[in-house]
This record gives sequence, C-alpha cells and structure tokens, in this order.
Amino acid sequence: MPDLLIRIKKKNDGAAALTCTRADGSVTWQRQDGHLGRFFPLHDLTHYSVESVLGFSRAFYGLLSEGWDMSDFGGTKPRGELPEEAMIAEVIVGMFDLERATGIPPTAEEFNEKLVSWLADNDHPPTEFRVTESQVARVREVRAELFERWRALPPGDALEIPFERSHQSAH
Repeated sequence: MPDLLIRIKKKNDGAAALTCTRADGSVTWQRQDGHLGRFFPLHDLTHYSVESVLGFSRAFYGLLSEGWDMSDFGGTKPRGELPEEAMIAEVIVGMFDLERATGIPPTAEEFNEKLVSWLADNDHPPTEFRVTESQVARVREVRAELFERWRALPPGDALEIPFERSHQSAH
C-alpha cells in the first residue's frame, strides 16, 4: 500500500468527497458540497501535482499520511503552525488555482516573488526554496493529465491516486 491512497469521488449531485487512506489503514475524509464540489477536486489534484513534482513530504498529503486529519488544516490549527514545506505548497497551489481561474500562467520568477512576499507579509522567516521553470512546466503537465482524468470520470465513480512521500525534502 502507498503512504497514502487519495480517492476523490464525483457525486451524482455535483458534490465530491475526498478520502485519504494511510498505509496503516486509517482514514480521513471530507465531503465537498455545492460550489466546493466543483472547486476542491481540482485544487486537491493541484496539491498532488505540486507535492509530487517538488518532492514535498511535509505538505498537505504528506501530513495526512503522517496522521494529520483534514480538520487539522482549519482555522483552529490544533497541531500548531504548518511546517515550512506546507506553507510553500499552499502559496504555489494558490497561484496555480489563480492561473486556472484567470488563464494567465505565471513564470517561475513570479511564483518565487509571490512566495517571498507572502512569507514576509505573514511574518514567516524567508526560505531558500525556489521553483524552476522546468518544475512549473512539469506541475502543469501532471495537473493537466489529472484534470483530464477527473473530467472524464462519470458521476458516481472515483479517481484513485497513490501518494508516496518523498524521503528527502526538496529544500
């Protein structure tokens, strides 16, 4: 079994459900109703693309595989602040979400500028991490393949993707 099995079910009513099964068999899940059912599957697939291509082991899916619950990412932060890798992933995924909404693809330099400014604006220490043009291009390729699979999926079916944590941090 992979470190985490990601399963996104496309409901008949337009909703979606994200279920993640850890290697130990434990599960965390979240239902995404209404407009969230249209947004979050693509957002979650973008997370997979970013984390896989960049080799992140302590971002959203890596933390879920460690035992975090979906609710641990909410406003109360019962586990404390997110690790640096998770914050970096959130900024990058957010920029890819913006790209999807606007159709304007940012360059690697723009991703890096946003990351530097976001960390400074949110009182976090700077990072040495920088994304490259080839990494951005590869994320777009992986994301496009996953989006195509999701869009082709009939309502009632689920997309399953194994996630393996990188054993070496990307930065």
